[in-house]
Amino acid sequence: MSRETQAQVTTLAYLVCRGKCLFIRKTRKGDMNLDKYLGIGGHMESAESPEECIIREIYEESGLTRDSLATLEYRGHVTFVSDLYGTEYMHVFCGSLEDFPELSTCDEGDLVWIGLKDIYDLPVWEGDKIMFDLLFAEDSPSFFSLKLCYEGDRLASHSENIY
Repeated sequence: MSRETQAQVTTLAYLVCRGKCLFIRKTRKGDMNLDKYLGIGGHMESAESPEECIIREIYEESGLTRDSLATLEYRGHVTFVSDLYGTEYMHVFCGSLEDFPELSTCDEGDLVWIGLKDIYDLPVWEGDKIMFDLLFAEDSPSFFSLKLCYEGDRLASHSENIY
């Protein structure tokens, strides 16, 4: 089966504390996200729910446990379609923390806290900026579905549904 027909299922979380959001700057050579900033997350394992996956990924990448988070909400679903990387279905979460925690070292990249007003200036996938509006704008919806279609690294089209 070719890569284009094997859809990946992943989770993604944006953790916020005092007006800043935790990102990972990907540094692993060969990663499709090399030098891009992403939320915390990763691939779902067999028989794992989205909630179980994101809690595991948060722990693996940052050392934070579910109990260390003040909130964790399931906020949306993103369908990422790429002519280079295939299709990925992402379950998107937002969480909050009361205080900045000590973070563990992550072998996938550098963990950094970025002010919410500065996240649009980061090197991210173009569609992430649309997702940021759906997650962080004053009038952001409680749940959304977003489809992002890429030709190479260029966002060719997108559609969104608000729930």
